[in-house]
Amino acid sequence: MKIPEKIRANLLLKMTSLNGVVIAIRLLFSIFIQRLLAQMLGETGVSKIGQFRNLTNMLVSFSSLGIFNGVVKYVAEYKEDQKQLQRLFSTSFLFVLIGSLCSFVILFCGASIISEYLFATTNFTYVIKILSICIPFIGIQRVFNGVINGLSAYKRLAKIELISYLLSSLLTVIFLYLYNIDGVLVAIAIAPIIQLITLLFVFFKVLKEYMSFSTLKLSRVFSKNLFGFVLMSFCSTILLNYVEIGIRSTLIQQISEHDAGVWTAMTNISKNYMVFSGAIFSMYVLPKFSSIKLKKDFKRELIYIYKTLLPLFAIGMLLVYLCREWIVNLIYPNFEGLETLFKWQLMGDFMKLASVVLAHQFLAKKLVANFIITEILSLVLFYGFSYYLIPIFGIKGVVISHLIRYIIYGLVVFLMVNRYFDKD
Repeated sequence: MKIPEKIRANLLLKMTSLNGVVIAIRLLFSIFIQRLLAQMLGETGVSKIGQFRNLTNMLVSFSSLGIFNGVVKYVAEYKEDQKQLQRLFSTSFLFVLIGSLCSFVILFCGASIISEYLFATTNFTYVIKILSICIPFIGIQRVFNGVINGLSAYKRLAKIELISYLLSSLLTVIFLYLYNIDGVLVAIAIAPIIQLITLLFVFFKVLKEYMSFSTLKLSRVFSKNLFGFVLMSFCSTILLNYVEIGIRSTLIQQISEHDAGVWTAMTNISKNYMVFSGAIFSMYVLPKFSSIKLKKDFKRELIYIYKTLLPLFAIGMLLVYLCREWIVNLIYPNFEGLETLFKWQLMGDFMKLASVVLAHQFLAKKLVANFIITEILSLVLFYGFSYYLIPIFGIKGVVISHLIRYIIYGLVVFLMVNRYFDKD
């Protein structure tokens, strides 16, 4: 059967289909690893891993001062201008140097305090110190990833993500069997080194074409431009993960660490299918929105993205919901109460997808105030509703809050984007 030319020429579908293959392979390995972790560590172990992953996610942003989306935007705009690119990369690496140094000092010197805050014990102080040493690798890898996304090199990015994920997964399994929960946390801490090595192995020749490592000089223009992305990343990544740590701590204090582990399991399942959208946002949506000036063009592109992506996600999420019993038994057997969370989590994730596509206009046009206002609103709603609903509905209160948050967030983002175009 011959595939119609219109479908074969559709760049978004090409990215989506290739990304789908990578996600499918990752999903198979993720199912195996998450089941292994659930069986060997139980709900409390899964909860601890969730706390540590939130910390590493914060460092992904802070180590590079949150300039990833800025690098994507300006690489897409200046990929034919070597002089501007060099200014961008020099400034980016100086940002990484500052972010990595600050992160290292905070983590290394405050390791025992952070361990106590995350795990209610200082036994994992040494893991925090290991993570602090890996921070420069996190920052550099993040900038390089921004270059790949800005160039829309989706095939190579898919290869990099798949290889690094498989190697990191293998390391996690080995360390789990050798050192239990300590080994898993150490494997997560050193995973960025594996990711950076893989990226350089696959993409180093292309990076050399676009980047010069001989001189580092701060560009005042790009410093000012990237600073807006620093503020936006602080809200979208650092505060988000801080809020998730706070909600998990609330579940532990008000209910039990078992329930905190069950909610973490639900978020893990959610992240497995939502990761499908991550590359699409950074490699297609953000560069595309950056080049659009008129409201009619933006509206046309938005409808095109929604018509292409939303039906695919709707079908996928419906399948996940129908197969929820099988998924729980396969990945998290004996995690009582997990099944009841799927309905609310899936509806919330669908609203999140639709809203975040629209919100990428804030990143594309560097509408810092709009982005910060909506992100803080989203986080306040999530934490506030969770704090209020957990005593009423138990663990289900968190996923109900997730849905309410994105309904309100999506409406506010729509109004703000519409107002932006009406002003012009």
